Amino acid sequence: MAWLLQRSSNILLTPGTSSAAHLQQNVAAARLILPTGALAELDALTAL
Repeated sequence: MAWLLQRSSNILLTPGTSSAAHLQQNVAAARLILPTGALAELDALTAL
């Protein structure tokens, strides 16, 4: 989720959740700022 949100400001995610714990994880992921190196690695993996 953090990776997608950092890739573009035009992305709208609609994550589902089945528990309060999942909701907390989704909120934490939305607030997470990934380092530039991690973004580059994830971008490279998805380009395969």
